[in-house]
Amino acid sequence: MLHVDIPTLPEVKALVAMRADACVSIYLDTTPLTQDAGAARIELGNLARSAREQLEAAGLDKRRLGALMEHFDGLAEDDEFWRLQANSLALFATPDKLSVFRLANDLHPMVEVADRFHLKPLLRALTFPHSAYVLALSENDARLVEVFADLPARVVKVEGMPKDAASAVGKSTLNDRSASGRIHGTEGQNVRLRQYARKVDAALRPVLAGRETPLILAATGRVEAIFRTVCSYPGLLPEAIAESADRVTEGDLAAQARPILDAAHAREIGDLKQLFETRAGQGRATGDISDAARAATYGAIEALLVDIDTVVHGQVDDESGAVTFADKAGAGNYGVVDEIAGRALASGARVLGVRKADIPGGGELAAILRYAV
Repeated sequence: MLHVDIPTLPEVKALVAMRADACVSIYLDTTPLTQDAGAARIELGNLARSAREQLEAAGLDKRRLGALMEHFDGLAEDDEFWRLQANSLALFATPDKLSVFRLANDLHPMVEVADRFHLKPLLRALTFPHSAYVLALSENDARLVEVFADLPARVVKVEGMPKDAASAVGKSTLNDRSASGRIHGTEGQNVRLRQYARKVDAALRPVLAGRETPLILAATGRVEAIFRTVCSYPGLLPEAIAESADRVTEGDLAAQARPILDAAHAREIGDLKQLFETRAGQGRATGDISDAARAATYGAIEALLVDIDTVVHGQVDDESGAVTFADKAGAGNYGVVDEIAGRALASGARVLGVRKADIPGGGELAAILRYAV
């Protein structure tokens, strides 16, 4: 079983905004198998020592350096913490604070030292959510199920969720006439199914409000078609699980949801690639780091794809966005593309952490612009 701490967008933005005399970002492989956790603890020690050496070379105050290293030493000795892990671990430390996220993604081990955090690999967890909601809906049942990458699915308690279609509209059956006698048969059933669907949608609103988690519908026939006409949640995916809700278990729903999530992610990347090509012809897209840095500084980036696996070191001017590249890593510089991603996030851009194969042109980044810069 994976134990994950998926960062929220506000948490990531807070990390983006952090500045300190020493910001250490560490990513390392972990395992949910407790008996194999020793290798990750050793790797953490190695990466922490590398960070200490860089900070000593940069002349960080010894007391501040000691306070920072205490975070890593304490974590390395915490047996309970290492007992509950996922596939990767992300640590962000200053002398004053340590933030830790257990992630389902497979990330490459690395350490970055600067006056700000290195966050591109963390963006992968936001780009491709490893969970979804499944609404299992039929005339006889309505359930909201939360599914995860490597955890058992669970039914979510939804206040006011109708038990079934008939009781939702105050009937013993959907086949009787209305009080006015004007509707019956298929017409009457459709009217009442729509009433039922609206009540389901209303019950879901408080649960889903403000979320971006994908919603997958498990329904068939008229029930599916009618619910789609009334659903107010923008995260409802077009693909459905073609199963009647009263005949499928939560485990089966989770198994059928995962290919739908994969298809949604692939479609999202494909749409962005196509938009990049269109905007490139209009002078509103770039794969050049220097141009993207200037655009991010001016708030001109609408969407940004960044390679999470590589680091281009240097600095980006706060006012002009001009890039100064560095030959090697050091406490005096940072990841330039990471800084571009942070500035884009701060201006409301959509930022996706991907592998290089998903970036148009195969570069370090691909920026889609709101306007030409």
